[in-house]
Amino acid sequence: MTPESPVVFVVDDDFRVREALCSLLAAAGLRVHAFGSAGEFLASRRPDAPACLVLDLQLPDGNGLELQRHLAAAEGPPIVFISGHGDIPSSVRAMKAGAIEFLPKPFSPEELLRAIETAIARDRAARQTRSEITELQERYALLTPREREVLPLVAAGFLNKQTAAELGISEITIGVHRGQIMRKMGARSLAELVRMADRLDLSQTSGEPK
Repeated sequence: MTPESPVVFVVDDDFRVREALCSLLAAAGLRVHAFGSAGEFLASRRPDAPACLVLDLQLPDGNGLELQRHLAAAEGPPIVFISGHGDIPSSVRAMKAGAIEFLPKPFSPEELLRAIETAIARDRAARQTRSEITELQERYALLTPREREVLPLVAAGFLNKQTAAELGISEITIGVHRGQIMRKMGARSLAELVRMADRLDLSQTSGEPK
């Protein structure tokens, strides 16, 4: 396995459950890191790779739903809940908060592996999106203050003449700025530049990402 290989984190206070899950997931070709509490998991150094968290609802140092809320604010991995004490209200709260699945114990290996596969695919897509946004932000940081004023107007469909009137500068200067913006942002067409501005969620009035 490479450092980028998907990893499954297991948080369950029952040693026997952890052992069984580790054996199952390792046999399926997955990297597994197991923990007996939420605190152990949060204190661990986790690999930078697509991941999934298999999380018991009841933990010795809190409720799994509390850990779910904490991780949601930190772009944590998608969660598959498992529980021998699950109830409908808890499962509803978990799913509404973005859990991939809520599996009551005992569950079949097939059910768990399907849920984990879905979770890892979702995390991989989310990581790719975050990477792309970060790259766009790095390109955007190369723009001058004036170019940042021009970009949202260009993306909004303003012609050079209109942009020049809006900013009180010459149309020729706007043309130069547009060329620089296209080059620095790595946009091959106006349509691609518009998509970039949309992904950065630029405000037409401020030219700054929201």
